[in-house]
Amino acid sequence: MRIAPIVVAAAAVGCQIVYPLVSGPTRDAVTVAVVAFLALASILHAVLHRGALWAVVLFLVTAGTGFASEMVGTATGIPFGEYFYAQNRLGPSLFDVPVVVPLAWTAGFYPIWCAVTFVVRRLGQTQVRATGLRIAAVAVGMVGWDLYLDPQMVTDGQWTWTSGAVGLPGVPSIPLTNYLGWLVVATLMAAAMETLDRAIGNRRPSGEPRPSDDAVPIGLFMWTWLGSALAHAVFLDGPELRYSAVYGFLVMGAVGIPLVSMGVRGRSLRRRSRAAASRPGTDTPR
Repeated sequence: MRIAPIVVAAAAVGCQIVYPLVSGPTRDAVTVAVVAFLALASILHAVLHRGALWAVVLFLVTAGTGFASEMVGTATGIPFGEYFYAQNRLGPSLFDVPVVVPLAWTAGFYPIWCAVTFVVRRLGQTQVRATGLRIAAVAVGMVGWDLYLDPQMVTDGQWTWTSGAVGLPGVPSIPLTNYLGWLVVATLMAAAMETLDRAIGNRRPSGEPRPSDDAVPIGLFMWTWLGSALAHAVFLDGPELRYSAVYGFLVMGAVGIPLVSMGVRGRSLRRRSRAAASRPGTDTPR
């Protein structure tokens, strides 16, 4: 059972590698498969390492809040700006929102949550500061992920903004209000999960997962951060994607750079500890 998230995550990565090589209906099917596999990998991993109740809460908070925000957004233009989804491309829709879209919120949120958790634990902050830092960092990480996601999907025609609001330099098709909306919605999600994580975690017999337990979602975070930058810069067509490669890399890097730095430092310390323990006489009382 523990290998299941690894297999599903590998399937998601495989589909993402195939994505630039296909087009038309085949690409649409690959897009749905990527989202479904990423969401399933996240849920399976959460069940195994955080418990079934935590996984259910994760899904309800992320997919539920995501769907509600998308439904309101397409109807009113709040909080993401005025936009609409292409119909009959990403599977069935509910209230003009493809039902696969809420799964994308789960698929994006969980790897970022786990990566941020890794970083926050190593900072040794007080609980109050750690709580605020994790909420803020998860929200920023989600905006960074969207800086890849939206330009890629708009270029592919999956959704379109209709307002003429100002966008980022090089990415004029997506208004700045979209990223502000993502920041607000992701902050609400992170705050809800932070509160519920403490409530559920206090009743979890096994305690908090070890850092090594989160290798799969952290690996997915790294793949998304670095792989998307490479794909947008090299493998995908579209002038806006050259800019989104930079924007996504920099903003997701607010989580990714500390993650890599702390991971490298931790391995170095463990290596030194093992080397010291293996020296003759180190266990001899003095």
